[in-house]
Amino acid sequence: MAKRNKRSQGLGDTIEKVIKATGLDKFVDGKDCGCEERKQKLKDMYPYRYKARCMTELEYKEWGKFREIRTLTLSVTQVNYICELFASLFNRQVWKPCTNCSQLKELISMIDKIDKIYDTY
Repeated sequence: MAKRNKRSQGLGDTIEKVIKATGLDKFVDGKDCGCEERKQKLKDMYPYRYKARCMTELEYKEWGKFREIRTLTLSVTQVNYICELFASLFNRQVWKPCTNCSQLKELISMIDKIDKIYDTY
């Protein structure tokens, strides 16, 4: 039976898989080279999935108000609000998608993820 690969959680896991697949891990010869620490640091710096934090009471109330007035057409102020809240909740840099092109689905995805956090309360 083939060994099933565990899904990489970050860049550190991916680099470890490449090193093992290419046989470079044989050069270490069982010595502690700091690989585990490097792998964990890279996973922390470049995770593939970002964990969300809980909303504050104020964020919860503001998002609830936003949901009540939300329409299919969003103002620039509303887009900025969504992007900034998303970045804060997921500990990411603020990124604003182009609302005139194919990146619109990214904005919808942000709204869906924020809604999921909101709905957990």
